[in-house]
Amino acid sequence: MMPLTMVKSGEPNVIRKIGGKEETRRFLENLGFVTGGIVTVVSEIGGNMIVNVKDSRVAIGKDMANKIMVG
Repeated sequence: MMPLTMVKSGEPNVIRKIGGKEETRRFLENLGFVTGGIVTVVSEIGGNMIVNVKDSRVAIGKDMANKIMVG
């Protein structure tokens, strides 16, 4: 398992765990980041990451991406 910030762009990854406070987890869940879901990093711009999750593109900060564990 590793944080989303460590994966290569373009590779689909399975979300294994979402860390952080309850409100952070709920926020990410509402964006479509759920355990067992597939997430693909599209690009990194500055401190943000553009990812594909559940057929939509989402921009999240690196601090948020570090809480999403994939593997």
